[in-house]
Amino acid sequence: MQFVLLTGADLGNRAETLRKAAELVSEHGCTILASSKMIESAPWGFESETVFLNQALLIETELPPTALLEMLIQIELTLGRTRNGQQWSSRTIDIDILCGEKLIHHSEQLVIPHPHLHEREFALEPLCQLVPNWKHPLLGKSYAELLNEVKTRSAAV
Repeated sequence: MQFVLLTGADLGNRAETLRKAAELVSEHGCTILASSKMIESAPWGFESETVFLNQALLIETELPPTALLEMLIQIELTLGRTRNGQQWSSRTIDIDILCGEKLIHHSEQLVIPHPHLHEREFALEPLCQLVPNWKHPLLGKSYAELLNEVKTRSAAV
């Protein structure tokens, strides 16, 4: 199954951490089919003096979604991620499962597509570098269309 992951960091050596995260994803049985450019973005959902560096990875794996999530959490811990109980905060690494082609998954631990994906330019921009024509299975629009909508809304503010 193919998934798009989003890696992000705003603390430490961000580029090196994203590179190491991709390396560890590959070492844990996932094939990286493509990776986006690294892009900088402002924090989302909280204020910070630091900016995030994000990169999307198109991967292929035999792991089911929940097992993939568990593996990604272990990689985050390996790379120094600490969870402070706040939903959004600065971090050394964050790895989210954004989507799978035509996949809808809903469990207590995981929702795919990511529930805020269609609102986040910093996630849609690198995602669209990899799979712009994949459609959001709940909204019925391509990710390129959703990115255009987000950009249009932010330009109007």
